[in-house]
Amino acid sequence: MPPATKSIGQVLKVLKEDFPDISISKIRFLEGEGLISPERAPSGYRRYSDHDVKRLHYILDVQKNHYLPLKVIRENLEAMDAGEQPPAAAPTLPTPVAEDLPPALPPQRPAIAGKRTIHITRKELLQISGLTEATLSELEQHGLVTPRRGTAHYGRDALTIAVAARKLAAYGMDARHLRAIKQVAEREAALIDQAVQAHSRRRSTPRQSVAEVMQLVMYAHAALLRSSIRS
Repeated sequence: MPPATKSIGQVLKVLKEDFPDISISKIRFLEGEGLISPERAPSGYRRYSDHDVKRLHYILDVQKNHYLPLKVIRENLEAMDAGEQPPAAAPTLPTPVAEDLPPALPPQRPAIAGKRTIHITRKELLQISGLTEATLSELEQHGLVTPRRGTAHYGRDALTIAVAARKLAAYGMDARHLRAIKQVAEREAALIDQAVQAHSRRRSTPRQSVAEVMQLVMYAHAALLRSSIRS
């Protein structure tokens, strides 16, 4: 007896437990990219084996938690098909919030630890973030999402903003509101740069890490924002 297979609707139901944003179009996109190859029933409908479902779960997991581009995912899948182990993906770490700040912050604490550099195309940015082309274009027009300088590829910050923009849209916040947030961030950046330069001149030491000051400002910003909302 041949092994049981699932319809695309049944696969969607299984995957939604771990990936609530998954859709039939996303599954078909991954098939179109050659990452999965479900069988076709005589009727023409796709039929997914347990192997196909596990393969989809792996793809969605490394996209969501490690921001791997499709090119790297494809290489990893090829290695797995050949019986090899794919390279271990660096774990993503949540951005610390003010309540995580220890009583005494050690000097030279890294602002972002264990973060993997990502390098994705526009097509991959749309696919991973779930944004529509129209929304991404609007974010770009407002200067909110931009490629890495001198390239046509996008980095972690662009992806973070894209994902946040998609989720904030459910609360009625669009590019105009994010533009206001960007203006606040630009003023904070100017304050950070001014503070670091003044400290370096006063101490007659090499320029201190902007990332360290930025981290402290982020802690303060988060605490002040929470305080304002709770009051």
